[in-house]
Amino acid sequence: MVQWLNAHAGWLAALGTASVLLLVLGGLAAGIILVRLPADYFQPPHTSRTRQRYPVLAALALVAKNAFGAVIVLAGVAMLVLPGQGVLTILAGLMLMNFPGKRRLELALVRLAPVQRSVNWLRARWGRPPLDLE
Repeated sequence: MVQWLNAHAGWLAALGTASVLLLVLGGLAAGIILVRLPADYFQPPHTSRTRQRYPVLAALALVAKNAFGAVIVLAGVAMLVLPGQGVLTILAGLMLMNFPGKRRLELALVRLAPVQRSVNWLRARWGRPPLDLE
């Protein structure tokens, strides 16, 4: 085993560096998304004008979003055994996908006191109102 590790030290260093880089980029992306969310994001959904005007385009976008989410989930599963943030990646992929109970899952996660405090603190720092979770 030690011999194999020594023989592949360059690859292991590259994978470790990529893992740290993805962790930082994932944190930045999550922060940007949370700040840009409308304060009423968790209120009952409204039909978008895009869906009404361009139903075919909306359906294609929905399929593409779900396919991308599935790829992210699969990458997260791979990261459970490879270097990377597997659980966070799986959660990000699930949030992209549409499935029954998704809204309840999102609300349950955001209503956790530490999560809600952190999200609203981040939004306040960027001059955004807190999320309306009622």
